[in-house]
Amino acid sequence: MFRSFFLSRRWLAWSLLGSMLILAATWYRVNLDVQINEWFGTFYDLVQKMLGKPGSITLPEFWGQLMTFGRIAMVYVTIAVVLEFFIKHYIFRWRTALNDYYMSHWERLRVIEGAAQRVQEDTMRFARLMESLGVDFMNSVMTLIAFLPILWTLSMKVTELPWIGTVSHSLVWVAIGFALAGTVLMAVVGIRLPGLEFQNQRVEAAYRKELVYGEDDASRAARPVADSLFLNVRRNYFRLFFNYLYFDVVKWAYLQFGVLVPYIALGPTLVTGLITLGLMQQIVRAFGRVEQSFQYLVLSWTTVVELISVYKRLRAFELQIREAPAALAASSA
Repeated sequence: MFRSFFLSRRWLAWSLLGSMLILAATWYRVNLDVQINEWFGTFYDLVQKMLGKPGSITLPEFWGQLMTFGRIAMVYVTIAVVLEFFIKHYIFRWRTALNDYYMSHWERLRVIEGAAQRVQEDTMRFARLMESLGVDFMNSVMTLIAFLPILWTLSMKVTELPWIGTVSHSLVWVAIGFALAGTVLMAVVGIRLPGLEFQNQRVEAAYRKELVYGEDDASRAARPVADSLFLNVRRNYFRLFFNYLYFDVVKWAYLQFGVLVPYIALGPTLVTGLITLGLMQQIVRAFGRVEQSFQYLVLSWTTVVELISVYKRLRAFELQIREAPAALAASSA
């Protein structure tokens, strides 16, 4: 899954140079987000001044602030669109490398159960999931690198935490603690999901295989057999739905409560009026970026579960590739 792309001379330009380009573009986009965060502080301080002292800010000054945001946002959108376009090509080259590797062993693989599905569908799903998770992970790490120092500095303006008291750089520890608690909570609640997803792929493959055989052989895919196989699919999906039900209850309750966390932490500081509206917006936005970065697994857990099931299938497939020559040699002996 990785060697065929990253250790292949044919794909060296895409795997090495492409990765470097994606990293550089992602870092530039994160820095644009930092500029937007700074703009929020300036803009809301301007709004506070306008509302507190009518006439103190002219209309051209107000338009100028909006134009500043427009210029940053225009560059951000351009970089984001071009980067997403390039990543899709990058990931498809990865899938091509994986497909070529499996097809080079097709004569041995064609006798393995579900070989066609694994070469076509599982490689497609692997590429799609890696695109989603890989980009989000890289963006989370770089966002953390950029915004953690900002939140560390801004936290010096926060006097104390509710029910706790004075804590140095308090909001950083609140973000880390809340995200860590959520990650552990999601892992515990969703512990059964990877196994159920893997089992889901197995029952789906068995049902699909019988239907494919039935296209060419009238004796296959008879109604009782097909009904029995689909019953297995139904049972597994219903177990999956039930497990996702309580997982989603916990997940969405946690995320909705997370919206209030920075305001709760800022409560004592806000009621004493020690920070401005603009500074509050900067702190809340920086807190959200840091918290979201630490919550990578929480926000992506469903996709991670699906990737684990695909990885297990392809991993087993690759083990069979390596074991096939030994099995053939043993049978011929």
